[in-house]
Formats: sequence, structure tokens, C-alpha cells
Amino acid sequence: MKNYFITIKPFGTHAVLIEWPDKVEENILDDILTFSNYLNEHCLTNKVYELVPAYNSLTVILRNETINFVAFKKQLLAWYNTKSEAKKIQKYLWRFPVCYDDDFGIDLNDVAAALNKTKEEIIALHTSTAYTVYGIGFLPGFMYLGGLSKALEIPRRETPRLKVLKGAVGLAGKQTGVYPQQSPGGWNIIGNCSVPIFNTKNENPCLVKVGDKVQFYQISKASYDLTKIESEVGIYKPEKIKIDA
Repeated sequence: MKNYFITIKPFGTHAVLIEWPDKVEENILDDILTFSNYLNEHCLTNKVYELVPAYNSLTVILRNETINFVAFKKQLLAWYNTKSEAKKIQKYLWRFPVCYDDDFGIDLNDVAAALNKTKEEIIALHTSTAYTVYGIGFLPGFMYLGGLSKALEIPRRETPRLKVLKGAVGLAGKQTGVYPQQSPGGWNIIGNCSVPIFNTKNENPCLVKVGDKVQFYQISKASYDLTKIESEVGIYKPEKIKIDA
């Protein structure tokens, strides 16, 4: 794996921000994840660090101590040049059910009209792609998914809603995503996912991780109701396929 030109800057007194070229590319994301894995396995083992990868950056956080930035920057650059020893990251493709009925896809008609397509064409385009998880944030478990078809690119709503339902699937700009809990939001809502992506009761609350892929598939309202009940009682398991093994 090639090395990129990276910059390292302080991010407060307890963190540093490592930045890669300002591009949304899977090769850059893979390099970030490889370096993050290498740091966890070989370098940052004597203290409790938190590493947060996203898009073209990696934030390294040491909450209980102040970081000596000059010394730590020098060490990080040296470690980056030896990261080839890191194990390859195991990634997964997750397939999640979405109901696009009018009850859930409250902006679907407007999106179809704005993009000069039928609702069926919007749904077909949305379900045809395996999206890459480039970041998780805004809300716990909110996935920023890259790879949206240009034919589905649409601006955020001019007026955000005060309440967007948990599981709402939306479009905004070059991205799509799922609201993991009820919250305000300005994305165009085209459906609802019946499977919770984030659950504080689980050992690992968020099902997916940065670098994984997500694909949606269409279900009926009846199937939505069934999978929602199965998810609530803990018997529904979303499809999870190994990739890059």
C-alpha cells in the first residue's frame, strides 16, 4: 500500500488530527484504517487512546493526559512509514431492509419530481449500490455513506424538520444515510429502515464500522412490521457478508 503525504496538527491538548489528501477515495480510507489498526496493535498499547477515522482524517485522542505534540508528531510520522506490518482490515457488506412506502418516504414524490424520475426509478437506483461507510457521527451510529449515484444527488431540504423518525433513510448532496434515532434533520426522506443500526444494549452498540459497505433492499410494509418486531425482540439478524477477507 502506498504512503500518502499526511499532515499532523494539534486538536486541543488531548488530541491530534492526522489528515490525508482532501479527497473522498476508498484507497485513502483504506490507508487510514490500516494505519489506525497498526497504531492499535503495535504502537499505542501502553495507554488508553481513542482513534476516530473518517473520510480523509484520523483523530487520535488521549483523554487522561496532555499530549506532547512535538514529540508525538515525530513518533506518528515514524510509525506511518512502518505501517506495512499491519494486518489487513476485515470488512463486511451489510444488507438492510428499507420500506419506501408513502408513509415512510415522505419526500420520495418530491425527490422523484425534482430529479425527473419515477418513484420506482429512485428506489431502483438507491438499492443498486453498495455504499462505503466513510464516517460515523452527527448522531451515535449515523453513517455517512459514499458512492451515491449522481442521478440521485439532491440538495438538503431548505427547511429542516424538527422531528425525523428513527430509521428514516435520506438523501442529501452526494450522500445517503439512516437516522439511528429520532432527531431534527434536513435530509430528503425516501424510506425507513426497520433494523436498528445503533443499540446501546449491545456490547458493540453500532453494527457497522468505518470502511464497511452497506446496501439497502426494498421490503413491503408487512415485511417492515415483521422485521421491526423481530429486531425489537432480538431475533432478527441483518445479512452480513465478509469482503476483502
